[in-house]
Amino acid sequence: MQYDKNHALITTAIPGLPPPRSGKVRDLYDLGDKLLLVATDRISAFDVVMPNGIPDKGRVLNSLSVFWFSLLKDVPNHLITADVEEYPAELQCVKEDLRGRSMLVRKIDMIPFECIVRGYLTGSGWKEYQKSRTVNGQPLREGYQNASKLDTVLFTPSTKEEIGGHDRPVTPSELRDALGAELAGALESLSVGCYTKAADYAAENGIIIADTKFEFGRDADGTIVLADEVLTPDSSRFWPVSSYCVGSNPPSLDKQFVRDWLDAIHFNHQPPAPVVDDEIVEKTRAKYREAYRLLAKRELD
Repeated sequence: MQYDKNHALITTAIPGLPPPRSGKVRDLYDLGDKLLLVATDRISAFDVVMPNGIPDKGRVLNSLSVFWFSLLKDVPNHLITADVEEYPAELQCVKEDLRGRSMLVRKIDMIPFECIVRGYLTGSGWKEYQKSRTVNGQPLREGYQNASKLDTVLFTPSTKEEIGGHDRPVTPSELRDALGAELAGALESLSVGCYTKAADYAAENGIIIADTKFEFGRDADGTIVLADEVLTPDSSRFWPVSSYCVGSNPPSLDKQFVRDWLDAIHFNHQPPAPVVDDEIVEKTRAKYREAYRLLAKRELD
């Protein structure tokens, strides 16, 4: 395992196993009949991976995903176990490195779109609305401000590009054309349902989930399965209820803090990315841990 100077896990290696397939944040090991997902401490912004990481970030992402899989258990998911004591023998030599930041999951056929759900108008949605009174091509009424709660939860899917590529918004109509009306409709229904249940829970515990993204796949029986990360500070905008204010970007407990820093130093959204300042690393770490504490109602182990 390779760590940076702040003890953030950047890359993984497991003796006896082939190198993993690496995404922006996760390393994926093929164990034959199942997969091992390891959440590193890498952080990406604007689809570019930073050269250094955020300590504890991987454990927050993994632990929060496990928490949400349990809360949203009415929707099938790919999780087998996140208990390292139950992992196969070939993983026991690195179980302490994997503890809290990994999960064994079923193999499923991933659907190549991100299912983004918006309850509030912000980010790229707010920028589009200012220009055309639409979000992902869907018309909205006049009168919204930045960070306004939307009258109706919006489903605004996007493509899922490889590392280095930029995800592209698609309209619900384009999604139907790509996947068929039945599957596209099911993804929208499941995404909005998961978001609504999670947002209601989070609001009771001091956090507004402004938006989030889900990923789904299908198992061997064709059942749609919730997969990857779920409702984490990487995949969501988390706003503390106590500081929420319409008309400007509220303070957040997610990676928007890193995006804002990158914009402040005029990063061009293209690799190579700059090294994240130590102060930004520590503040981001604290935000991720606080999001976990409020939502899971416990401190990160």
